[in-house]
Amino acid sequence: MKNIFIFLTFLLTLNCSINKVSNNHGFTLLEKKFNKIIKNKSNKNDARKIIGPPSSISNFGDMWFYIERKKTNQSLFKLGKKKINVNNILILEFNSMGIISEKTLLNLNDMNNIKIAEQKTLKKFNQDSIVYNVLSTLREKINAPTRRNKNK
Repeated sequence: MKNIFIFLTFLLTLNCSINKVSNNHGFTLLEKKFNKIIKNKSNKNDARKIIGPPSSISNFGDMWFYIERKKTNQSLFKLGKKKINVNNILILEFNSMGIISEKTLLNLNDMNNIKIAEQKTLKKFNQDSIVYNVLSTLREKINAPTRRNKNK
């Protein structure tokens, strides 16, 4: 009886972990909505009807940004790590009349891998310099009364 209970528990746990859980963020199906928007014909109202309010609005030009991201659990062995399956960004640029002058769809392949510089910035002084010694002694003298008060 005990072995059957353990086996059933194992099957139920395995069944729950096999199903991939997806987390959606932002808008859905941006690619289909991208095709419905017509360049030099659609306006801001059309964009709001087709897609909805933008995720972000640019302060520098009249640009609207729509973001779609879908993450899915990789596997039981990855312990909850998620993989980005869909990462779309729709950029709509408007002219002075509010008509779409440019539309761009960036997807997961357009993401850049940013390499972080490994160079270290060197400081212009070292701890053996005269300036460092003068400043450190001044700092000690300034902090000296507080040390005396803390010890009492």
